Amino acid sequence: MNTVKANIKNPKVWVLVIGVTVAVGMVAAAETRRRKAKFKEDFGAFVQRFQILPFPQPPPPAAKQTLAGLTFAINDIFELEDYVTGFGNPDWARTHEAAEKTAVTVTALLKNGAVCVGKTVMGELGFGVSGENIHYGTPINPEMPAHVPGGSSSGSAVAVAAGLVDFALGTDTIGCIRIPAAFCGLLSYRPSHGAVSTIGILPNSQSLDTVGWLARDPSILLRVGHTLLKLNTVEPRRARRLIFADDLFQLSKVPKQKAEVVINKAIENLSGYQPQQHINFGQHISLNVPSLKGFLDQSTNMQNGISNLKALSSAMVSLQRHEFKTNHEDWVKSVEPKLALDVSDNLLTAINTTHENIKALYDIRKELRACMQILLKDDGILVIPTVADPPLKLNSKKRDTVESHNRALILSSIASMSGCCQVTIPLGKNDGCPISVSFITFHGGDKFLLDTVLDMYSSLKEQINFLSNPAPLKDANENFDASELLKEKGNAAYKGKQWNKAVNYYSEAIKLNGKNATYYSNRAAAYLQLGCFQKAEEDCNMAISLDKKNVKAYLRRGTARESLLFYKDAAQDFKHALVLEPQNKVARHAEKRLRKLMS
Repeated sequence: MNTVKANIKNPKVWVLVIGVTVAVGMVAAAETRRRKAKFKEDFGAFVQRFQILPFPQPPPPAAKQTLAGLTFAINDIFELEDYVTGFGNPDWARTHEAAEKTAVTVTALLKNGAVCVGKTVMGELGFGVSGENIHYGTPINPEMPAHVPGGSSSGSAVAVAAGLVDFALGTDTIGCIRIPAAFCGLLSYRPSHGAVSTIGILPNSQSLDTVGWLARDPSILLRVGHTLLKLNTVEPRRARRLIFADDLFQLSKVPKQKAEVVINKAIENLSGYQPQQHINFGQHISLNVPSLKGFLDQSTNMQNGISNLKALSSAMVSLQRHEFKTNHEDWVKSVEPKLALDVSDNLLTAINTTHENIKALYDIRKELRACMQILLKDDGILVIPTVADPPLKLNSKKRDTVESHNRALILSSIASMSGCCQVTIPLGKNDGCPISVSFITFHGGDKFLLDTVLDMYSSLKEQINFLSNPAPLKDANENFDASELLKEKGNAAYKGKQWNKAVNYYSEAIKLNGKNATYYSNRAAAYLQLGCFQKAEEDCNMAISLDKKNVKAYLRRGTARESLLFYKDAAQDFKHALVLEPQNKVARHAEKRLRKLMS
């Protein structure tokens, strides 16, 4: 292997003195200057630029190198012989020697003809999902430069999105590949846990850590997968069952109806795809993962399985912190590294927490993998949104960051805790933000999943225009008597706990008279009973736009937003209801409960 070290750059290291306001301001100013200088150069994606040439092409009859002519970058968590591995933090780099060997995955790529051109910026010590780094600077999201790129594999995602490399490696522990892929409009792949070697990669949490990769082209995603997973090139074609997790789409800003249209149109002319199915995934795991009960938050008002999803993400974070403490506690205590405030909080929690229910964390992993096998068998693919929210603006308020972080982890916890494989697929943009869905299949189903993406992708691209073409609305008929009759039928169905029938009656009333706030508010109440929280929120938005004093609409929107984990917005709704009705007990108790939760 020939190594050419050229134009190596060591970006300025910034030291943030936590709690000193002036230092924070200096860092912000320096970051602004850096971003302007680096934007034209490499989007701030790289810690080091160099070139490591591939192994020579073996002579015939050896097969041609499958990655010949491709360039790639790696997160600063992969070891390279004679290079110090920085782990996203200068104190780590300062206290460690250069690596003696190159990571197994990097060697495999070089053996198959790819050229490594640098190490990329990552979240400190593998923590965080925003992709921000106070020491080396935050890589610039090419899709939305004023917003975060997602992390922790932020530099790798930016390098691919900016066209600086053909593909990039990172690690994925709690979403560290999938989240930046969604924010930067890329394909990404998190393999089945244990399917790709992690030898030569700094550990964060071994039970959750996987190698992951990002690409713009599905054929490159597949070729890298074949190299790292050592897949057989021939496998009998199987039928495919797409299962939409309806409750997870309720948590997300991804427009589920349009996503369904795109996917269904893409597969209608392809062979081997069965009619789509639907599931409430939160309810499914509540029935099949009994060890989650110890992680349920009894203080919330969440319904319909969402509390189980939040418990799953809580268990994932607890497992990550426990294993990080086991791996790195001695180093943290001896070095006392300088860290960003959010990373410091996370790390100190990990180091200072003594977990008494460790066995339950590992039981959840086993039970969830079995639960996914029951659902997916050997032909099922779970369809979920990759992230809940669009990327936050840079330097967002801590409360907004925490809320977005928690919602993102609910979605990423499924593959992380089950060990199943997951692919992230971009679906264009919505309101100027990249949107994506993810496909998850059974543990060990990597070739099945990668082949599915390659099979569908060109058709998906053709259908993405459906995302920006909403179906035309029918003309409204202003028939007051008929709409009121339908409303009363809806009310009767609601009282009889026939929620779907109530929704249908209220919908017919709205078709006849779309200017009545009560119809929207009542339909929102029925949607809440069905667990359709995003639809309930949308109906309440419409009701409030028509009637600013509709107390029930504020209460119902607050309930929907709390169930979607938008605690701050929910609290505002309950406060507004109290302004309109100061004696309203429901609003008072809810506002008090949320204030306690947010504190």
